[in-house]
Amino acid sequence: MKKFLKEDMPFVLIDLREKKVAEKEHLPSAINIPLKELEKYKDKFPTHKKAPIIVYADSDELAIKGFNIVRNWGYEHTAYLPGGISAWKQAGGQILAGALKKEIVYVPKPKPGSFPVEEFKKLVASPEMSDKYFIIDVREADEYATGAFKYAKNIPLSQLEGSLNEIPKDKEIILYCATGVRSEMAYNTLKKAGFKVYFVDAKIEFQNGKYEIISNQ
Repeated sequence: MKKFLKEDMPFVLIDLREKKVAEKEHLPSAINIPLKELEKYKDKFPTHKKAPIIVYADSDELAIKGFNIVRNWGYEHTAYLPGGISAWKQAGGQILAGALKKEIVYVPKPKPGSFPVEEFKKLVASPEMSDKYFIIDVREADEYATGAFKYAKNIPLSQLEGSLNEIPKDKEIILYCATGVRSEMAYNTLKKAGFKVYFVDAKIEFQNGKYEIISNQ
């Protein structure tokens, strides 16, 4: 949540509590849709099924009910905020007061540091690797053994910090994994270490000598 807000990333945050309660204190960017009314708002949610949807309520039990409703609508990146607003305050999160909107606005945009998926597809399909880039597969060795891109070097995320001397400083680094999660974590590590680095925000699956790349955006 803090990362989404700090980096101004697009997401949908739903406060499932009753209007009067939500107006007293709520999280930044929250939209108030009481749990009992949630089903009525199905058509108001983003058409983009990969949109991150986060819900919170007075209890985890109620939040999970809202989570299940939204998840059953086909949204892949649905989550609930454990502990709700109490946990958010304990973590030092900002609290606002006043009226909340019920209009959901979601405009997807690439995550900071993400490499364009269509460009990555062209890059790995090229007969020769560009001298400009150095590709790292941050999956574990057993995953790498099941299939990988021809020019990729395997440095598992768990070993990355101890392998910085194996990574060239004069090239642009592109990281990938199976889902985009580990590659984003690796991106943060290498960014702090001073590398010019990007990560592929996509699901990548290898099978029988073939691969499939599906963007998370």
